[in-house]
Amino acid sequence: MHSKGFTLVELVIVIVIVGILSVVAVPVYKGYKKKAMATEAKALLGAVLTAQRVYYSEHSHFASGSMSAALGITPTTNKYFRSFTITGNTAAFTARTVGTAPANGITITMRATTTAGPYFTEVGL
Repeated sequence: MHSKGFTLVELVIVIVIVGILSVVAVPVYKGYKKKAMATEAKALLGAVLTAQRVYYSEHSHFASGSMSAALGITPTTNKYFRSFTITGNTAAFTARTVGTAPANGITITMRATTTAGPYFTEVGL
């Protein structure tokens, strides 16, 4: 007698394999999702870098603190990173942005000087 279909053992094996794959895939997916969110932060800080270079060429020092409005950057339309803080002087500046929900816990910091390019520090990835 020849029957069509799958046996219970075959179905259980398939379910176990799918379960093992999902246990591995879900954390990897979440990591990629956080890195994708951090890309928005790096784009924002890249805009800050460009604006700071322009500001430096006009004023011989970097914008800092309350002068950040002088850079003309309004990140309120961003999805995950809607604000930034800067500290600067005549030789270097640091810009920092912190994620909002669902990017809570992600902080990207960029440091740049008059002689070196930007250096990014990522926390929460």
